[in-house]
Amino acid sequence: MIYEIRTYNARPYSVPGYEKRFAEAYETRVKYGASLWGWWHTEIGPLNQMVHIWAYESLQQRADVRTAALKDPSGKWPPQPGDELLSQENDILLPVPGMTEMPGEQAWGSVYELRMYTYAPGDLAKVTPAYAAAIAARNAAYPMAGIFTSDLGNLNRLYQLAPYRDWAHREAVRAELREKHLWPPATDARPVSQLVRHLVPAAFSPLH
Repeated sequence: MIYEIRTYNARPYSVPGYEKRFAEAYETRVKYGASLWGWWHTEIGPLNQMVHIWAYESLQQRADVRTAALKDPSGKWPPQPGDELLSQENDILLPVPGMTEMPGEQAWGSVYELRMYTYAPGDLAKVTPAYAAAIAARNAAYPMAGIFTSDLGNLNRLYQLAPYRDWAHREAVRAELREKHLWPPATDARPVSQLVRHLVPAAFSPLH
């Protein structure tokens, strides 16, 4: 399984309008085999961003789905263009060993925390085993939606997507993890940069 994370930077106040149009169109891709994992917009961090994650069996399946959706007679894909989007970025991700594959629809909470750590070249090989070994204990406190490393696009990135029921629940979970020394796992490498975004799931997001 591979995952594609896409980040859209939008004009201020334009996110609701674009999400509405996307909600009306994305099933066109789904019927050809695409699996929308989740769709969110930023609440804290770089504002006016929309983040969505798709799951595929392979890069070839991703290419086949894109081709088929573009040829769909409904003409619904891609969503009809507007002036909302300023830029787009995507990475192809691999799940860290031990991560639960494709959880499907889950009602995990109203707050999603997306952490993106960038490491020096070669350091992810030191980091990934430590995260893989700690996933089960982290999930016992509250399930992680996903932990990934970038394979194509922007390299040397580690992504962590953690849901919480609300802000109070986030503080309680993080306090438990610190008290029991469960997370984050100790590693021999430090990231060279970190970005944390707090996200709100869209009404149509399978993870919400």
